[in-house]
Amino acid sequence: MLDLVDEFVRSVSSIETEEELSGHLDNICRSLGFRYFALTHHVDIHLESARAIRLHNYPSGWVEWFDAQRLGPSDPVHRASHLTNVGFCWSQLPRMIHLTPRDLEVLALAGTSGIGDGYTVPAHVPGESNGSCSFATGAGEPLPREHLAGAQLVGAFAFAAARRLRRVRDAAQTPAKLTDRQRDCLVWVARGKSDWEISRILGVGQETVIQHVKSARDRYGVAKRTQLAIRALFDGTISFFDVVPGS
Repeated sequence: MLDLVDEFVRSVSSIETEEELSGHLDNICRSLGFRYFALTHHVDIHLESARAIRLHNYPSGWVEWFDAQRLGPSDPVHRASHLTNVGFCWSQLPRMIHLTPRDLEVLALAGTSGIGDGYTVPAHVPGESNGSCSFATGAGEPLPREHLAGAQLVGAFAFAAARRLRRVRDAAQTPAKLTDRQRDCLVWVARGKSDWEISRILGVGQETVIQHVKSARDRYGVAKRTQLAIRALFDGTISFFDVVPGS
């Protein structure tokens, strides 16, 4: 099994498309004794489909219902994964979070859709939406506990590969980088400063700041300052250390 995991890690380090990654995940998923996989950001896919990572082979009916209910941010497995950095079995959910009647309904409907027990590997990176890579058996099938360590490694490396592919894709669609002065202004925007305050801090005119911020918004294709700061955090143009000094 370790040889299979090692082969998976080496294979996904050089793939070029998400379709290839999905195929490798499907193969290793079955080799580990699972039937389904889901590698995803925990977001409302209706609002974040352009930027969210999501690869899966879940039953189509379940996915359609899940998306219609906008469960990405509130699914109980997703919420539980926010509390840990290591993988966990779904049977541990009652000990990790309070399961509401709605949560129990979601889990029951997953079962009637053919999804059995599962194991989830969290994927957390500062400045990025929380995510995870889950592996699930078919309904009524036993969880392959002897392969959970392998699933932990596969899930972590799979999400890393997905992030790499997304960065490559986004870079190909991204216009010229910000200038140094635009980035300077953006840092202070992210700290909540007004254009006037930024002009005093940087020693330039307020209109100059306004123009720099507008140019930065145009570069990202966003209308609001908050969106600008979030997008810049996502792609690494600024960091949390810029926004919260000493963090």
